[in-house]
Amino acid sequence: MKLFECQHCRQPLFFENDKCDSCGRRLGYIPELGTMSALEPDGNRWKALADQTNLYRFCANAEFDACNWLVLADSPETFCAACRHNRMIPDLSVPENVARWRKIETAKHRLFYTLVRLYLPRPTRTEEPESGLAFDFLQAAAPSKPVMTGHASGLITLSLSEADDSERERVRNVMEEPYRTLLGHFRHEIGHYYWDLLIRDAGGLDEFRRVFGDERDDYGAALKTHYEKGAPLNWPQSFVSSYASAHPWEDFAETWAHYFHMIDTLETAGAFGIHLRPKVAKSSDLTTTVDFDPHQASLERIIDAWLPLTFAMNSINRSMGQADLYPFTLGPGVIVKLAYVHERIRACIGDTPARDSAMRAVIAGLKRGAAQPVLEQ
Repeated sequence: MKLFECQHCRQPLFFENDKCDSCGRRLGYIPELGTMSALEPDGNRWKALADQTNLYRFCANAEFDACNWLVLADSPETFCAACRHNRMIPDLSVPENVARWRKIETAKHRLFYTLVRLYLPRPTRTEEPESGLAFDFLQAAAPSKPVMTGHASGLITLSLSEADDSERERVRNVMEEPYRTLLGHFRHEIGHYYWDLLIRDAGGLDEFRRVFGDERDDYGAALKTHYEKGAPLNWPQSFVSSYASAHPWEDFAETWAHYFHMIDTLETAGAFGIHLRPKVAKSSDLTTTVDFDPHQASLERIIDAWLPLTFAMNSINRSMGQADLYPFTLGPGVIVKLAYVHERIRACIGDTPARDSAMRAVIAGLKRGAAQPVLEQ
């Protein structure tokens, strides 16, 4: 993610800020412009210092401190480009639910930042009732009836318990996972959604099967075998995680998630002007300057920067007594799969005119009506 600053006082800002800590101005994110803007009140609307043309208002979820994104003032939309995909949210009369839902929204908005930056299509359930992208954030009715995080026909379900840091860490240990975060869940599950959209529905199954294997293999049986017997001993050569070895669908979703990890982290590194030149004799493979936009770069350039960057980040974490920030290895087979994901995304948005068309569609989407999210009871 790139860095933001207050247009009034030049204070550096976090993506989640809704108020400048330096000058006190209200802040809002404009997804169509990809920028955080300082605001000036104009009645019940807002003038954005980053956009002198339009007036804005906040997403309805700003009422709960769950969103800082803006909507064009003359749009019929109640919710922003990220929140309008919510189909069901937790019961907000429970204070604990509000706190957890805010954490979920923080991760979800970071996901949507990347989706917008990549110009990926994001039809809502209003636009495509049977397969549009939607989210259910659910609380288990009882400990014996847990909510299963997953994806089905465009609907991504996330258990509210995943926003409980201690519970998520407990599950991570039980599942023997090196990494488990809310943002990681979103990036993984959205990979399943885009498999449907960019591969199955786009007629790309033959190429997919050559790279990932045959998705027609029994999914339930494959997961049962994985949990009973574990991953094959040589899985790091071909899979980005042990879970990716369970089935081609999971392999694609895990690879997709890691591609998102890479481009978002590299953009952040580039925004900070990171240059690596290790002071060791054999340092050529660990030297890099992150001075490019990973959303537009070749995969070769992404990989060439990613490997030394993660080595440095992991080394810094170890100096603090923390686990590796990126506890994964990209074997040759994984890089082939990352190249496939990279090309699928590029093929989806096409050339520059197509990207411009996609952005016009984003802006037009602000003017379409969308249903209110339903409170989970």
